[in-house]
Amino acid sequence: MFLDDEIASMKTRQNEARWGMYLAIAALAACILMFIGLMTQATAQTADAKPRQLAGYVRPNDIGTGALLFPSKEPGYFVEAPRLATDVQIDVNGPIMRTRVTQRFENPSKGWVEGTYVFPLPEDSAVDTLKMQIGDRFIEGEIKAREAAREIYEQAKAEGKKAALLEQQRPNIFTNQVANIGPGETVVVQIEYQSAVRQSNGLYSLRFPMVVAPRYNPQPIVQTVDLDSRTGYAVSDPVPDREKIEAPVLDPKENARITPVTLTVNLKAGFPLGEVKSGYHDVDIANLDDLSRRVTLKGDSVPADRDFELTWKAIEGKSPYAGLFRETVGGKTYLLSFVTPPAAANEADAKPVKREIVFVIDNSGSMAGPSMEQAKESLALAISRLKPEDRFNVIRFDDTMSVHFSELVEATPDKREDAIVYVRGLTADGGTEMLPALETALRTQGPVQAGALRQVVFLTDGAIGNETQLFEEIQKNRGEARVFTVGIGSAPNSHFMTKAAEYGRGTFTLIGSESEVAARMGELFTKLESPAMTDIAASFEGASASDITPNPMPDLYRGEPVVLTAELDGTAPEGKLQILGKAGDQPWRVEMDIAKASTGEGIAKLWARRKIDDLEASASTIADPATLDKRIETVALAHHLVSRVTSLVAVDATPSRPASENLSETKLPLNLPAGWDFGKVFGEAPVETVPGKVDERDAALESRTKLAMVTADRMLAAPTARAAGLLAEANNQVALPQTATEADKQILIGLMLLVFALLAGTTFVYWRAPIAAVVLAGVRRRGR
Repeated sequence: MFLDDEIASMKTRQNEARWGMYLAIAALAACILMFIGLMTQATAQTADAKPRQLAGYVRPNDIGTGALLFPSKEPGYFVEAPRLATDVQIDVNGPIMRTRVTQRFENPSKGWVEGTYVFPLPEDSAVDTLKMQIGDRFIEGEIKAREAAREIYEQAKAEGKKAALLEQQRPNIFTNQVANIGPGETVVVQIEYQSAVRQSNGLYSLRFPMVVAPRYNPQPIVQTVDLDSRTGYAVSDPVPDREKIEAPVLDPKENARITPVTLTVNLKAGFPLGEVKSGYHDVDIANLDDLSRRVTLKGDSVPADRDFELTWKAIEGKSPYAGLFRETVGGKTYLLSFVTPPAAANEADAKPVKREIVFVIDNSGSMAGPSMEQAKESLALAISRLKPEDRFNVIRFDDTMSVHFSELVEATPDKREDAIVYVRGLTADGGTEMLPALETALRTQGPVQAGALRQVVFLTDGAIGNETQLFEEIQKNRGEARVFTVGIGSAPNSHFMTKAAEYGRGTFTLIGSESEVAARMGELFTKLESPAMTDIAASFEGASASDITPNPMPDLYRGEPVVLTAELDGTAPEGKLQILGKAGDQPWRVEMDIAKASTGEGIAKLWARRKIDDLEASASTIADPATLDKRIETVALAHHLVSRVTSLVAVDATPSRPASENLSETKLPLNLPAGWDFGKVFGEAPVETVPGKVDERDAALESRTKLAMVTADRMLAAPTARAAGLLAEANNQVALPQTATEADKQILIGLMLLVFALLAGTTFVYWRAPIAAVVLAGVRRRGR
């Protein structure tokens, strides 16, 4: 009887277990149906979310052909980058150049775009013209105070009008913003500027920069300060405009070089021409007559990845010794003069001066490749030319710094050899912390010995954004030293090179290829070993000159001309220009008749550009920054020039973008300068992917990696190891598409219900079954 009851009870429990399993299966099926429903709803809601605002945006998998994509304001969506082609025409007339740069912005996307292009110009360029072409119409840009120009541009952009804004970020870095470029549309912007031909040792040259090299921007400095007996923090940013001088940079291993450039030089030298050549590009040279040449690039165009340089010489004995040009503008006369002083008569017999040379070499990541080899070869050559009576030292820097000798040492053969071995062993890596190296060179090398000349020779590409810090250091702590800069690589920072040498009362040399090392370093050492032309001054006799630039006049070195501009009262001044100076210990003087000056064009703008430079250099002597800005603004507005405080803006009167259309913003990408190593600058960033699997996140990650879409200052301000980590961090933060629904919450609830059903059903079945088995086993044992 007992056995029958147990068996009946066990059957009842088995039935309960069976029904529990049925219930679990039913719950599981219900959860699956709910999950499928929620997924369908989320997909539909995501597809329907904000369709108007996503016009013009794409996802990587939507692109069937090669395209450059940039993150947009819509998470998970990208903007197809505008394309740019540039045409350059340079007209040289004697010592003056007029350059026209035509930029063609093409929008290949299906949406409306605002493009921002960061581009270089020569550091002495007087930019005075901006034109925007809309169809067959040209809209002339107006010069305005910087903030006023920005307000005009932003209002036009918001109203759907086409607009262009040209701003100076550095004397050699400009930005051009073009708003409301329609789908498939091309907008043409023309920029014109005036500049002067460079002359040294009878060689005339022009340089047109084509790419802004990525800048190393030191991080902001946080300092504690006392505020009313309480401790606070003050942040000092050495590069407050870092976002303005940055742009996405393409990895040449992953992307074809872009922004093709065509270039033509119409050369009218003003004297019979000898050799004319381009050091870094293949060119065709047409001989028009004895005084003129037409120079064009072979193959029509080149990628914008290195500076263009053209040099020319006069036929032997035909090089002009002096020149004086004049232009009348606004009731005043502007003069441009150049005079090449003769070498001192007794220079060859002069007693050699003992020299104390501190060599500073940049071995940061931006110097990797040909630049580092050029720098090492140049420095090794310089050390080998030292004389035993000279003293020297070597400082190298990246984001760290080291001094080779504990103090200045005599240039004995063994010390020279030791230093050359050290230099040849250097490798390029890390950031570009230039300021500590400069401070060490100027402040810690001991006092200058009696009768000696202290010279600091700086070899670098100058790829930094904190130029102002370095200029201040040179001006405050140069002492008796002279600073000489040697620009290395395909796209050196010529603004830094020129001004550092000017403030250091030295000179600068540019080396763009290894084939130039011997010749260019030979020219530099000729200047280092020769007496400088000092105490230079200019005055007028019989004429009233209100301003002469540069002021003060810099020291000059062998083969360098005195170049000055002046503003005179009246339209037909008479009298003489006198230039005085000393070549070594020998006095020197020249006079030129103003009435015999040749007619020139653009001289007034050259004077205004140099006047602005003088004002910028005097910043430390002007207590109120607003007063300085106002003086610069007055000169710039009077001569229609772009400056730090003035900009050019052009606006079309007719709106073109419908109010219902979204406007996406993007910076145009730049090429990496030729010879640069992408990994050394931005850090290596390997990306692990599953073979055969490509989803939207993988595509977005790949796009960001290829385009180096991390900011240059974060990457360049850290050593390579830290930079790689930052790049990985940035890549891991690629946002997936988000919508305005709560689908993610609903999906999570569905998954939780699904898991609960599985656990409930499984527990019911497998908890009851073992109990029944135990009871049955006990019954069987008692029945035996």
